[in-house]
Amino acid sequence: MSGRIARAAVALFSRQGYHGTSTREIARLADVSEVTVFRYFERKEDIFLAALQSCFTTIKPRLASLEHTPELRSPEVMLPLILSLLVDIATFSPELLKLVAVSFVELHGKAEDECRAHLGPLFAAITGYLTTNMGNGKLRKLNPSIVTVAMALTVIAQPELSKFASASGVARLVGREAIEEYTAFWLKVLMPARERVRDLVVAVETPQGS
Repeated sequence: MSGRIARAAVALFSRQGYHGTSTREIARLADVSEVTVFRYFERKEDIFLAALQSCFTTIKPRLASLEHTPELRSPEVMLPLILSLLVDIATFSPELLKLVAVSFVELHGKAEDECRAHLGPLFAAITGYLTTNMGNGKLRKLNPSIVTVAMALTVIAQPELSKFASASGVARLVGREAIEEYTAFWLKVLMPARERVRDLVVAVETPQGS
């Protein structure tokens, strides 16, 4: 029963926000009485936390896969894995992204702490990988924390913001195409200058059609 209530809460909180959703609406969507809702949850905030936790549960295995990634794997191997994970979250868990936004905009305290508990290790793993490979010269020396956030925002915001940039020819990227385009973009941004020059020389020296 609590799971059914949480699923109803996910649907409503992600669409209407925290303050725009009532416990009566959650009960109606879950097909239970409001009394039943409060038999399982003491407060509305507890319902939101259950909804948030249920969303994180669906992506937990993918998050864990990057938390223990060897930091010496080449950027050509790691960046597609990182971006693939981010694209999958944005594509298949849009409710999670909305609930995270609600947590930081409308709620604080436990909801915000819940987001940090799940997303903090992921962002730390990405930042750690970037830091190591910037230090050993495989990637350009930039601020790794800013690059991590920029990668995430690129994946999350690009599909929606592309709607307003259609006149400039910016395409809405999804699925495999998105992963390939984001990977190509970030490799060009992050690879050291000598690597980019080498690629350019190879491209010039390689006859067309070969």
